[in-house]
Amino acid sequence: MQLDLLQQADTAKRIAGVDEVGRGPLCGPVVTAAVILDPLRPIAGLNDSKRLTEKTREALFDEIQEKALAWCIARADVEEIDRLNILQATMLAMQRAVEGLSIRPDLALIDGNRCPKLSMPSEAVVQGDGLIAQISAASILAKVSRDREMVELDAIYPGYGIAKHKGYPTPAHLKALQELGPTPIYRRSFAPVRRFFEEP
Repeated sequence: MQLDLLQQADTAKRIAGVDEVGRGPLCGPVVTAAVILDPLRPIAGLNDSKRLTEKTREALFDEIQEKALAWCIARADVEEIDRLNILQATMLAMQRAVEGLSIRPDLALIDGNRCPKLSMPSEAVVQGDGLIAQISAASILAKVSRDREMVELDAIYPGYGIAKHKGYPTPAHLKALQELGPTPIYRRSFAPVRRFFEEP
C-alpha cells in the first residue's frame, strides 16, 4: 500500500500534502495545512515537524512558503470543535486547507488513517509526515502557525503556561486549569474542561 502511494506521488502532476496539529490539546484551535511543493525548487531537511527543533521548523516555515507552488493554512476554532467533535472539526479544517490552495492538486495525501471529503482523489498515509515530503511540509506549516498562536494566547490568558505546553494536558496545565478554571479558548467538550460546566 505504501509503495502504491509513493508511485502515485511520482506519477501525479500536483501532489498536495495535508497534515494537522492540535487534536489533543484542551484549548485553542486545530490547525491544518496543505502544501504543493515545486520539484524544481527542492527543500532540504523536511521531516515530521515533531522531529525537528523549533529553530529548524521556523526556518523551514519561511522556506516552504517561499518555494512551494501553493500552500494554505486553515483551522477549526474551539466552537467548531465543541459543536462537531474534534475528528469532524479536523476533517473540516483539512478541507479548508486543500480547497484554499491557489492550485488544484491532482491528488491529496493526508497524514493519518482517514481522509476528509475533497473534490479530488485522496489517500490516507499513516505516519506520512515522516515519509512524504509534501506532508512533512504541511506538518511544519501547521505546527509553527499553531505554536505562534498559542504564544499569543498565553499573553492574553496568563497563568496557564500555554506558551510552554501549547494547550496539551500536561500535569502543570491540569493543575493551572483546576486552580484558575477555563477561559473562552478552552474546549468544553473535552473531559477535563467539561466537568467545570456540569451540574453538581
